[in-house]
Amino acid sequence: MTHEHSPASSGVSEGSSAGHVTSRLGPLLCWAVVFADIGTSVYYVPGILYGQVGAAAGLFVTLTMIVFVLLSFKYAEVSARFPEGGGVVTVASRGISPWAGAVGGMFILVDYFLTSAISSLSGLIYFEAVIPRIAPYVLIITLVVMALLGILNWYGIKESAGVSMVIASVAFVSDILILLFIFIHVPLGTVASIFREMFTSTPLTPVSLLVGFAGAFLAFSGLESISQLSPVMRLPRRKTVRAALIIVVLTVGITSPLLTLFSTTLLTEPRYAHLLRFPAYGVHANPDQFISLLAGAFGGQWLEILVAVTASALLIFAANTAIIGAYHVFLALSRLRFFPEVVERTSKLRGTPIVSIVLATVIPMVILIAVNGQLIILGDLYAFGLLGAFSLTCISLDIIRWRERRGAPHVGALIDPELVRGDGRVLAPPVYPSPVRDAFLGALGSERVERLQAARVAVRQRTGPATSEFRRVWPSFSYYLGFITTALVMIAWVTNLFSKPLATIFGGSVTLIGVAISAWHFRYQSERRPVVFLDRVEHIPDGRLVVLSPLGAHNRQVINAAVAEANGSTLIFLYLAPKRPQEAPPRLFEIRDRFGMDKVAQDTLSIAKRTAMRANVAARYLYAVGGAQQIFDIAGRARPEEIIAEAIVAKELTQAARSNSRLMIAPEYVRYELLDGVKIAHNYMHDLYSQGAEEDAIGSGILSPARPAPRATRADPNAPNQD
Repeated sequence: MTHEHSPASSGVSEGSSAGHVTSRLGPLLCWAVVFADIGTSVYYVPGILYGQVGAAAGLFVTLTMIVFVLLSFKYAEVSARFPEGGGVVTVASRGISPWAGAVGGMFILVDYFLTSAISSLSGLIYFEAVIPRIAPYVLIITLVVMALLGILNWYGIKESAGVSMVIASVAFVSDILILLFIFIHVPLGTVASIFREMFTSTPLTPVSLLVGFAGAFLAFSGLESISQLSPVMRLPRRKTVRAALIIVVLTVGITSPLLTLFSTTLLTEPRYAHLLRFPAYGVHANPDQFISLLAGAFGGQWLEILVAVTASALLIFAANTAIIGAYHVFLALSRLRFFPEVVERTSKLRGTPIVSIVLATVIPMVILIAVNGQLIILGDLYAFGLLGAFSLTCISLDIIRWRERRGAPHVGALIDPELVRGDGRVLAPPVYPSPVRDAFLGALGSERVERLQAARVAVRQRTGPATSEFRRVWPSFSYYLGFITTALVMIAWVTNLFSKPLATIFGGSVTLIGVAISAWHFRYQSERRPVVFLDRVEHIPDGRLVVLSPLGAHNRQVINAAVAEANGSTLIFLYLAPKRPQEAPPRLFEIRDRFGMDKVAQDTLSIAKRTAMRANVAARYLYAVGGAQQIFDIAGRARPEEIIAEAIVAKELTQAARSNSRLMIAPEYVRYELLDGVKIAHNYMHDLYSQGAEEDAIGSGILSPARPAPRATRADPNAPNQD
């Protein structure tokens, strides 16, 4: 959907900011969920890259790390702009078109399918270090494990950020232990020579550089999961996601390049065999178990088993996360009308989306069987969806930024919607409980805390000018840096399209099948219930705003009256939904489009579209949650010549507007029409603001200071009284 929202039009009730305080994820828990996904890559990427580029694997992971940091900036902005989640689906829908969002959904589904397959298989391969006898049956056991994960999701297993925190922390600590043992037992001179040889061990040509650079993106798969956590992040989101991604970049930057470099050199090069504390682990090392073997070679069997068990748990956990993410994308695409409603069908026994869960589980199982459990083939297949999603996200965000710099309305949220009252006032972020922080401050004592706060204030005063200058320069710098990031990601994707034909064939086929299903369903729906994509709020010359609402029971008559008297005008159908009740806390990876249409709105606007199409009338479609404030905002931007609504709806909206003396929608005159026994009000507008509302309009971005304020409205004395 492509529908912009000002802070004042969020329709979030007061007090919602305080809701679900304890259920929201802070930076550390967000890091844990993301690291539990992206941190698994280090267990299989070194072996896959070693098979492709040899000992230069560490070099390419290090080079790609730079682009990973740049990508993090973009994903931080996506997470803050779109608190409903959805990642590439949402940003592509808002930035390009809903169809681009559908394509993005297919990309991310390909990514999730292969994440499930490769993580579950790799997890069982690492578990061989604990129980070697399972080696001949790894593929069969992997299929059984995936089937069990599907059953658990059908049963209604709750995703836990706390579990992610435990597993991710143990995995990170075990990674650090491996590096610590290496630096203890390998002389610094040898370490330096390994770093030097990283650039010279393999002849590098332009083609090999491109292929290695593109292939190394696999080491950072999982970054996209940060944007799926937006609905459950602590407020303010911008601060939370920034802190979380800083921790992600630091932890991944420390572990992934170094473990890749050391595992692909120390375990494979005979000249380093004498450095291994336990040389048996380096003999004919299995690339699919590089990290646990590296742990055993320098730390012994206990560290090998610790790493193997941790890797197995983390990888299977990542496979389950991918299943959860995939079925939520299926649900989102179905709600957007790209997939049939059967995808949303729930289990009568458990109430879980059984069809989506089956698709998200069975498809990766079919992939595993098709490649006969070959990890390197799965790695080759991985590239299409991952880099496709990265590329489309970057392009869409660049388009949004480019439009905004040229005067288009801001897309997405400027302020966390939960912090905005219905009257436009912004609430302070809630204070989240923190036992660790409270214990630390208590241990310091009140005097030390006061001195610490005074020192913080002094530092802020000294750094204030530099901070202000940075904030002034950063938007432009980030804007142009974004184009560089997009170019680098696109180069990697295009390279993989040609260098990995299997990935292109597989990913392209899945995407084409998904788009074909979407196109067929769109055409099928158009014949019986047209699919409505929301439009941007903008000035439409000679437009007429048609307000549809559940407050009125006769929306069909309002639609028919507006279409019958269109006379060449463009009709702007606005479905105004009531404020929603407090929602239950969102689940991890749930795409909660709080600004999207509910089912009643979809059906009502679908009727409006079908009626307008049959009468050959130009029409736009909008959706908002709330009351008079939303009408004020939207009418202020669209500037319609007439507002059409059922009389009872027009009366309630007008009364609500009049309750605020600075916010009034007053018609030049009103004409009433009786259609099929329904009284419909035609409010012919001259100006949309009272003189006193000018400051509010400028403050909310509806009017620019350079635009002259409209004069006060007056009502036609001969028109019948609305009340």
